[in-house]
Amino acid sequence: MLGLLVALASGCAPASASPPADKTITVAAAADLQSAFTDIGSAFEQETGAKVIFSFGSSGNLEVQIENGAPIDLFASADEEYVQRLVAKGLAVQDKVQLYGLGRLALVSYKAGGLQIQRPEELLKPEVKHISIANPDHAPYGVAARQALTAAGIWGQVKPKVVYGENVRQALQFVQTGNAEAGMVALSIANVPEVSYVKVDESLYQPLRQAMVVLKGAPDAKLAGEFAAFVNGPKGRAIMDKYGYSLPEGK
Repeated sequence: MLGLLVALASGCAPASASPPADKTITVAAAADLQSAFTDIGSAFEQETGAKVIFSFGSSGNLEVQIENGAPIDLFASADEEYVQRLVAKGLAVQDKVQLYGLGRLALVSYKAGGLQIQRPEELLKPEVKHISIANPDHAPYGVAARQALTAAGIWGQVKPKVVYGENVRQALQFVQTGNAEAGMVALSIANVPEVSYVKVDESLYQPLRQAMVVLKGAPDAKLAGEFAAFVNGPKGRAIMDKYGYSLPEGK
C-alpha cells in the first residue's frame, strides 16, 4: 500500500489550484499506458476541470493492490483477464467493462550499442548479452514477449540472457540505459531517443485485448465512468491511435 500511495502522490495534476475532492479520480493503469494516459488525463482535466491521479504498474500487481483495498476508481489493464478476475471476485461489474485497445509488441535495441535488431532471431547474436522483458508472472506484455520468442523458436536459447523488469516500462528502461542490449516491450512506449525499434510480427503472440472497468465502491464512480467514456471518445481515441492502439474489430 505504501508503494501505491507514493505512486498516487506523483499523479497527473493541472497547474491551477486543485479542484474540489469530489472532482478527483484515481486511475490504476498498466505501465504501457503511461504516455498515452498522461496525455489523455491532461486533455480530460482541461475539458472537465477534474483531476486525474494515476498509479502506473504491472496489471497483476495493480490487481492485487485493488483486492487489498486500494482506493481506486478505475482500473485499466493490459489484459482483460485481470479485469475479469475482479469481476469474478465481486469487485467490479461486467457491464462496466470496456475494451479500449489492442496492445502491440516492439523489439527495441540500445542505439549507443550499435545494434539494430530487426527480427527476434537476431537476439541470438553473441553481442546481445541481455534481453529485457516485463515479468510474465504479472505483466501481460511479458507474457506476450515470451510467446513471441517461443513462436520464433528461440525461447530456450535466449532464456539465459533474459532479464525481467517489474513492468514493461522498467523493461524499456533497461535498454534505454544500456543495461540490456535489446528487449521486447509495448509499442506504445518504444518511441524514445535512446532506442531503435521495430514492430513484432503480431502472428507470434496472442492479441493483447486491453480492458478497463469502474470498480465497485469507487469513490467517484460517475466521474470514473466519464473518464472511461473520454478514453474511447473522439479525443481519447485520437491519442490512443497516436500511440499505436486500435480497438478490436466490431468495437
